[in-house]
Amino acid sequence: MTTLDPAALDLKVGFEIHQQLGTQSKLFCNCECRDATHYDTSFVRKLRPTQSELGAFDPAAMFEFSKMRTVEYRAAKGTSCLVEADEEPPHNVSRQALETALLFSLALKSKVMDEIHVMRKIVIDGSNTTGFQRTMLVASGGQLEVGGKRVGVQSICLEEDAAKLIDDSKGNRTFGLDRLGVPLVEIALEPVTGKPDEIMQVALTLGRLLRASKRVARGLGTIRQDVNVSILNGAVVEVKGVQQLDQLLKVIEYEMQRQHGLVMIAQKLLERGVSAAVIGNRIEDVSDLMKKSGSDKVREILSAKDSMFTAIKVGGFSGMIGLEPYPGIRLGRELGKMVRFYDLNGVFHSDELPNYGIAGDEVAEIRKRLELGEKDAFVLVGGPRNKVEPATKAIVQRLIAALDGVPAETRAATAEGQTVFLRPRPGAARMYPETDIPTISVTDSLLNSLADKVPRPWDHEVESLAKKYELNNKLASQVFDSDYLGIFERVAKATRIPPTFIASKLTEDLLSLQRQGYNTSLLAEDAISEIFSKLDSGSIAKESLVPIFEMLMKEKGMTVDAAIKATGSSSMSDENLGKILDGVIEENMAMVREKGMAATSMLMGRSMAVLRGKADGQKINAMLKDKLGKLVK
Repeated sequence: MTTLDPAALDLKVGFEIHQQLGTQSKLFCNCECRDATHYDTSFVRKLRPTQSELGAFDPAAMFEFSKMRTVEYRAAKGTSCLVEADEEPPHNVSRQALETALLFSLALKSKVMDEIHVMRKIVIDGSNTTGFQRTMLVASGGQLEVGGKRVGVQSICLEEDAAKLIDDSKGNRTFGLDRLGVPLVEIALEPVTGKPDEIMQVALTLGRLLRASKRVARGLGTIRQDVNVSILNGAVVEVKGVQQLDQLLKVIEYEMQRQHGLVMIAQKLLERGVSAAVIGNRIEDVSDLMKKSGSDKVREILSAKDSMFTAIKVGGFSGMIGLEPYPGIRLGRELGKMVRFYDLNGVFHSDELPNYGIAGDEVAEIRKRLELGEKDAFVLVGGPRNKVEPATKAIVQRLIAALDGVPAETRAATAEGQTVFLRPRPGAARMYPETDIPTISVTDSLLNSLADKVPRPWDHEVESLAKKYELNNKLASQVFDSDYLGIFERVAKATRIPPTFIASKLTEDLLSLQRQGYNTSLLAEDAISEIFSKLDSGSIAKESLVPIFEMLMKEKGMTVDAAIKATGSSSMSDENLGKILDGVIEENMAMVREKGMAATSMLMGRSMAVLRGKADGQKINAMLKDKLGKLVK
């Protein structure tokens, strides 16, 4: 990726941290906050937008409604009830969750509201059965100390988490209700400037403060960051769903480059004198022309029922839709990603044609139909008529927005650290009061009762952890920042295994496996506890832990015993161990005769390759030296 100067671009980044709380129950009912292992029932809904109190519709809600999706919800006993199904009014707000949000407010020196009002935020992407998310402003203002600097706090909210997306296929979405209603704290920070790695320290510091409270959930997906990114002459772009710090760094760098590329395209369009009036001022149904095409892709699209092709005139854009200021950054790609939300993959533009089997004479006919000039371009959209029409309007609006450079929109972070279009930015019509829940008074006595529970700074917690378990500061920091602090402490207390060994396995080794592509989400805490228990009892060797971890992260639903069997990690008897070492020595007898005891290191390496995870390394080394000593003597 090309290196850009953040200061020259006036890069600004604002964070909204969404952290699940470690409460015993959900925010508006008594159901448990845990993932369901299976679902018992399901039901189907179609969600529609509602007007605000002033009679306006939110643009983000209207965009989601234009997709006309059917939504299936799956429920499991114990993790959801009639509240999540929107068949029963919400219960009172969880006292435990409210207290945690107030503690964070006190820690950040924010001004707590005298009265807390629950609001409804319109969300009709299917992630909530009600068509809205319940949220409440708990505090505003305050500051976060980051490396001697103060970062302002905009707001602290308490809200319910969304349902868990299980499947997203054409025209249908499936969600699990086990996550819907889990308490979340949302902390929005004021925009900061600096290099991406410096900005990342802000998110790291806030995340550490939340974990220091020991009142938050841990694990993949329990903390998510929405990032607001802007550069000079660009609008604010919200990127949702950043879950890891290394992903955050990539997202900031990618957005900085993407936005600068769009600004460069806008400057070229301005130099050409292109105006919004000539973008989409002529739209033609060209299905009759495309029916003659020899393109397999075109034929496939038109073979579907009630399908069509629309051609959009884009005045003055010749060469601009396919222009690539940076690798992968171009308007054509933006359009292609956007129309996928209408379940369409048939979008072409004149800068890339003839191509895809669409011939030059077909392109000429379309240009003639649209009466295009030399500097004009066109965009071709194909698919079902009821989806092509709204997609065509969206494309026209997106190309008009290209004149200003960076449109204000909401995007989603990809696993690779890039971003894709999600929906337009929401407006003021998105929020309205919740009528089923009374206001909550926050008294001085309540705040005073929480004063001694305010979380200590992160470095104090790490120092305490290091002292308690005799860890060095680096390892203590890694454990505290990881998703495994809770299981580390449980194993350290329940076994005789050195805490340093436990910590290194749960941090350095698991991080290494994650970087190799292993799915750490398949490694349940109960499984980790069981593995260390077997190590403590002598059933397995310490060298076997990583192979067992690997096996559990390869296959979903595998038991610890099955993983031990599959890796051959059962503790080996001294007799069998001796036979294997005898075999290793015999295979390398020439080396033994030449080097004598100096051959120990080489033989040890070959023995470990054969015995990986099947016997303790120290035991192998001692037995090997004993056998070599007798042989050499």
